Amino acid sequence: FLKNNALVNVFKIKEKIGEGTFSSVYLATAKLQAGCEEKMALKHLIPTSHPLRIAAELQCLTVAGGQDNVMGVKYCFRKNDHVVIVMPYLEHESFLDILNTLSFEEVREYMFNLFKALRRIHHFGIVHRDVKPSNFLYNRRLKEYALVDFGLAQGTPDTKIELLKTAQSEDQQGSCSQSNPNTALGNGVSVGVTAPKQIVQQSASKASDKRSSSLSKIQIKQGRGGKEEYVHHSVQRSVFGERNFNVYSSTYQENSNTKLVKQSKVIDVSSRKLVTKKKIISTRTVSNGVGRKAASGCPSNLTCDCYATDRVCSVCLSRCQQVAPRAGTPGFRAPEVLTKCPTQTTAIDMWSAGIVFLSLLSGRYPFYKASDDLTALAQIMTVRGSRETIQAAKTFGKSILCTQVVPAQNLRALCEKLRGTNSSCSRSQPDVPIKSVNDSALPVEIDKQCAPETLGKEIQYLKGCQEGDGASEIKATDMKGWDQVPDEAYDLLDKLLDLNPATRITAKEALLHPFFKGISL
Repeated sequence: FLKNNALVNVFKIKEKIGEGTFSSVYLATAKLQAGCEEKMALKHLIPTSHPLRIAAELQCLTVAGGQDNVMGVKYCFRKNDHVVIVMPYLEHESFLDILNTLSFEEVREYMFNLFKALRRIHHFGIVHRDVKPSNFLYNRRLKEYALVDFGLAQGTPDTKIELLKTAQSEDQQGSCSQSNPNTALGNGVSVGVTAPKQIVQQSASKASDKRSSSLSKIQIKQGRGGKEEYVHHSVQRSVFGERNFNVYSSTYQENSNTKLVKQSKVIDVSSRKLVTKKKIISTRTVSNGVGRKAASGCPSNLTCDCYATDRVCSVCLSRCQQVAPRAGTPGFRAPEVLTKCPTQTTAIDMWSAGIVFLSLLSGRYPFYKASDDLTALAQIMTVRGSRETIQAAKTFGKSILCTQVVPAQNLRALCEKLRGTNSSCSRSQPDVPIKSVNDSALPVEIDKQCAPETLGKEIQYLKGCQEGDGASEIKATDMKGWDQVPDEAYDLLDKLLDLNPATRITAKEALLHPFFKGISL
């Protein structure tokens, strides 16, 4: 398609400069009438992209783009099922290449401009869903920035992007994807997430009948064979590597407007056949528009007997799973995304921005790296604390089960140990707590069948990263301001990584934070 006459007559394709799941980006030069050439970025969307998603992405670029560090659009070409979006080209550096050479002042400017872009799109009711360094282009020499890639964008209830409303409605009606089971099983901590009755009622599409529910327990086994893997540079090492976790996810069943859980490999053949038959019946029932009660697969008054065990019963397998958006890049997903909270706002973009800021302050990228959502949640606990995570989850209707108590870490001490600096500002700060503390007052249930070793390994791995692993002390002459990081920086980081999305700082508020004092809007 890129050799099409309509494109060749206008553009000269130079090289491929980027490739993602849904598109490829090429550098091209446009032959202007004045005789000069202008560099352009051509984004070729894969032919299987939904027309509504393509139209919604274009509308985001045309309405919100072109100012405040948000990428705009020049032209759009379509032939049959091929679409090419033409955007201005911004020469930029790789985040990984410049991470450990940036001065503290450059980091301050970087985050300020990222918040400007987020304030812009959030003003239009756009949730980007994939905020990360590779989607925020940065030209260090020209000090130019651009937020790109709105392919996963969603709209808030009051969004000004009409096509996002339509696309979101289509996604909710057609959401029937199922996750693949994994065979690898590790020893260690059990982290469980449950959806209480009230949150499922909110996610139902105005269901008039409310039926009684029972708690079902599903074990998700995740190992190195996870479908989504976060590719990182060979010379840089994430703070958290992949670990095998015993994780548990359970939901209350109130309605059939949810996903069916794919069957596990640990159940017997007869149960599998039974459940498969029920799934087929329930799928047909929903598609034919017959009564919704049959879609649950089995009577709702049955109670499972596999809660917090290493197996999945047929009762749990026959129940539906709660539907919630989870698009985004592993390592940057907010807790409400990881726990499948149905109500997700622009706050998820602010969490992702907080992870970017955490990488900049610690000098580590990617900071989090997990093969599944609940492992990612456990890794967040090792920094933000298990008690705090459990309490925050309750605010948006989720209950988390964790076998081990992990204290929250001091963000300044953590980042300075990972970066290898030791500023005078932090000498009075307490050291980073490494070992877990048993606290009987913590409102968590202990799964005695699983030894709490894996989370301990994560903590010890983090400790190893702090004590060494390339984080050597930096000479005073090369500090570039990193020996004078103010408390305001870590206060802002703490507000960005607020586990409660309702109280998490907004982009507009972040721009007014004392950390950016002296930078004009």
